[in-house]
Amino acid sequence: MPATPLEVENLCAGYGPTRVLEGVSFSVPAGARLAVLGRNGMGKTTLLATLAGQTRRYDGRIRIGTTDVTALPSARRAHQGLGYVPQTRDVFPTLTVEENLSVGLKSRPKTALEEAYGMFPRLKERRRNLGNQLSGGEQQMLSTARTILGRPSVLLLDEPLEGLAPVICEELMAAFANLAKTGDMTILLVEQRIQSALDFADRVIILERGRLAWQGTPDDLSKDHGAVERLLGVGGLH
Repeated sequence: MPATPLEVENLCAGYGPTRVLEGVSFSVPAGARLAVLGRNGMGKTTLLATLAGQTRRYDGRIRIGTTDVTALPSARRAHQGLGYVPQTRDVFPTLTVEENLSVGLKSRPKTALEEAYGMFPRLKERRRNLGNQLSGGEQQMLSTARTILGRPSVLLLDEPLEGLAPVICEELMAAFANLAKTGDMTILLVEQRIQSALDFADRVIILERGRLAWQGTPDDLSKDHGAVERLLGVGGLH
């Protein structure tokens, strides 16, 4: 399906009695690329998990296109076009690469697997390997490709570069950039590698203690040295 806009209004959410997000509101136009930044523990992962329907929501609304998905469970949100690649990757360890990818096909023909192999050629080389025989970078590629095979209109990526070698990070970011160029997906990226996220994104939000503390463009942020130091804990951006 084509890319759709995402709208979040006054979102308050957390886990059990613990509130993590408080009054978060933002919108992402169809086909845009949003970087979600902030220091550790500020609510970035909780935000994506909440959008995916995996936390407790106390207040607020979430819309994908014209559809209000606020009350929908995770599976129904996926049917509405939401794709989620969690930080945990969630690869099936005892299934082969090809079997893992086939889970993401849904009703599409098996020939669609070539899309995944075209995006990440090393997955084709390892298509008969089990999930637990892959490196961390290969597992990230597998998790990402499996989600993309479902053709989401909104894609959530939670720290896809965490713990990976620089060469793998470059390969993944190049794949994300190619996806973005198609205009077929609205992409939200949570990432600790700030410069990689800013090079990818056209819009940025920063969370501070579960609240929206800053929003603008990557260029705006690079010029706002006070926000960079205060909210991200770094001296400056290149």
